Amino acid sequence: MTTVEIAPKVSRGAYELTYREAGAGPVVVMLHGSGPGVSGMSNFAANLAPLAETFRTIVIDMPGFGDSPEVPYTRPYPEHAADAVVSLLDDLGIARAHLVGNSMGGFVALETAFAYPDRVDRMLMMGPGGIAAEIFAPPMSEGARRLFDFVASPSPAAMRAWVDTMVSDPAGVSDELIRERTDRALAPGAIDRMRNIFGSLTIPSVHGPMWTRTGQIHHRTLVTWGRDDRMLPLEGAFFATRRMPNADLHIFSNCGHWAQVERKAAFEALVRDFFTAA
Repeated sequence: MTTVEIAPKVSRGAYELTYREAGAGPVVVMLHGSGPGVSGMSNFAANLAPLAETFRTIVIDMPGFGDSPEVPYTRPYPEHAADAVVSLLDDLGIARAHLVGNSMGGFVALETAFAYPDRVDRMLMMGPGGIAAEIFAPPMSEGARRLFDFVASPSPAAMRAWVDTMVSDPAGVSDELIRERTDRALAPGAIDRMRNIFGSLTIPSVHGPMWTRTGQIHHRTLVTWGRDDRMLPLEGAFFATRRMPNADLHIFSNCGHWAQVERKAAFEALVRDFFTAA
């Protein structure tokens, strides 16, 4: 698997954010998901170099994740994170950017497009949060249950049990990834930060739930979903895209919640094709 070592930078605009960037061309901002031990590079390290061949690719640690400090959450987390994305664009002098968002990162991309429509060009999301009203799936997915099991009693075994639900084939998850994410998740204050982030999701948005607002988001969007997603089940994809005016749907076979990992080459090709198409 191709990875790239790039020194982190820190944006000190309205939000302090750690990020890494490589390449030149149209700007693509990569937004990671949530969960224990997550950071921008834990989601996208292997994708950064290939995408940087075509785009100026920026991988950020969203507030409270990775090396970016948390902030007081007076609104749902994705709204704060959307403000942070625009703060970074302002700091770097970027007028508009494409957004790639996985899970919570997809939710943040949508909030950014809703609140700052002129700053977002196109969006590509993988199993995005916030846009599905589950009709037939259980109230809490297997992946969500294992995530909260880890938060309640963190351990390497609990991390492995959670990560197994993120992918179609757990054999493809390296011991190194488990160790790296477990170490980061068990760092001082990490569990409390994660609890604060998830707790903020219970704060009602003054705009209403995201799934009630997607009809107002007119950006060209490609929603992708893993057919075997056990964190956010596939059925949510159809409700979500039916309401979005300019959204197409791509379903990855043999794939769970992490398309960028399990279907790496196909995911990268999709990003290149979608963001460069006329």
